[in-house]
Amino acid sequence: MQLRAIRGLKVEGRRVLFRADLNVPLDGQRVAEDGRIRAVLPTLQWLLDRGAKVAVCSHLGRPDGRVVEELRLGPVGVRLGELLGRPVPRLGVCVGREVQEAVSRLEPGSVILLENVRFHPEEEENDPEFARRLAAPFDLFVNDAFATAHRAHASTVGVTRYLPSYAGFLMEREVEVLGGLLENPRRPFYVLVGGKKAKDKLGVLTDLLPHVDGFLVGGGVAFTFLLARGDSIGRSVADADLVDTLKDLMGKADAQGKKIHLPVDVVAAPEVSAQAESKTVPADKIPPQWMGLDIGPETAAAYARIVKEAGTVVWTGPMGAFEFAPFARGTKAMAEALVSSKAFTVVGGGETGEAVEKMGLGEKFGYISTGGGATLDFLRGKSMPALEPLRAS
Repeated sequence: MQLRAIRGLKVEGRRVLFRADLNVPLDGQRVAEDGRIRAVLPTLQWLLDRGAKVAVCSHLGRPDGRVVEELRLGPVGVRLGELLGRPVPRLGVCVGREVQEAVSRLEPGSVILLENVRFHPEEEENDPEFARRLAAPFDLFVNDAFATAHRAHASTVGVTRYLPSYAGFLMEREVEVLGGLLENPRRPFYVLVGGKKAKDKLGVLTDLLPHVDGFLVGGGVAFTFLLARGDSIGRSVADADLVDTLKDLMGKADAQGKKIHLPVDVVAAPEVSAQAESKTVPADKIPPQWMGLDIGPETAAAYARIVKEAGTVVWTGPMGAFEFAPFARGTKAMAEALVSSKAFTVVGGGETGEAVEKMGLGEKFGYISTGGGATLDFLRGKSMPALEPLRAS
């Protein structure tokens, strides 16, 4: 997919609506992890250096179409200003006369931040009138919010009906890297699949099976597979209604000569807490009142041996309840194995990206996608509504 790029575009003095994904975790009134903000800086700086008048537009969290004070973009604006090395004024709204007047006063090379677009129910409804009002003060639209590209919202799709629209550098790079994984990956190609629930990753497993050489399964996802295999999983979280589906998937994988690797040992505990008693047990013998909460050391070592010989590895989902120290070792072990591998390694955003950044290993991966759900939908070949208006003619 070739997108309409901003390179060569004359932006001096032009009013640009810049859609970024600044949906970052907050710790009170400060940004806890700024990876998504840093990811859009190259495009934003390019626009400012060339004299554009820029209004940054984003969502934050899930306010469900109403104003939620804790989800205002103030802390994001502060961090954005720190990274740009200049103050970034923030408006308390994203549409209307106040925006129109503020944009009209912008000098070339200056920037403002609009308020959370999801404070309006019309945003997620892709309401045409709301999109028209959002676009009205501007000459151009630049979309660098790949993480929202799988959603048809007013600020990602609707505004393209009213403004000449282009992809930012991050959007271009995401499509280039992820598209390459489907077209010509280095072999063998594995997907490391974790996260909380099998139902959240079933589509990934099913749709990517024809493209990969195998899956390495951990996290909560693994326990539904183990249940489908007939193992004792104690009180581990599992999607019992998917047992037959996963049996069928494992049969298809075998028929195609592809391996779905499952844990041989797990770290189990009677509850999810930092203080819980925990122990490593065989994956098929979790005590009845205990639950599996991480892959065990034997599993981590086995998976590490596989990724060492891989050509490409995509990682989506932590290997355990990594927020709690007793259950973080598996995720850390896989992160370290991947950065020491010669494979081209791609982190599929979301919780996995946050975990990698917290470990200080982000720069050692081949690519960290900002996408989360958008990354998985792209790799699965699903519709990406926000990319279609940006296609190069």
